[in-house]
Amino acid sequence: MNIFVSNINYATKEYELQDLFAEFGEVSSAKIVTDRETGRSRGFGFIEMEDEEGRQAIEALNQKEFNGKILNVSEAKPREEKPRRSFDNNRGGGYGNNRGGGYGGNNRGGGGNRW
Repeated sequence: MNIFVSNINYATKEYELQDLFAEFGEVSSAKIVTDRETGRSRGFGFIEMEDEEGRQAIEALNQKEFNGKILNVSEAKPREEKPRRSFDNNRGGGYGNNRGGGYGGNNRGGGGNRW
């Protein structure tokens, strides 16, 4: 079972989180998600453990204080894949979609050639 844990104190280490969940059974992995650029904790993570033990851990640890913060613990939901944007399919802004004011050409909103 994959367990989502949020509201983790930024100073918490992965081994501390693993030790907390190990009270309920064997933890296959414990991961605190970090910022790519700074390497600092983002305040949430994931725990992997057996289903029955995981359910017990969720029930016991959700809304419990750990390292000065109240944890939110739940079963992790599968990650939704976002469609990748390609440069050819860019619908937002850019030079090719400029429909604003201006003068000249066939610009229907700008008043035509002024000079």
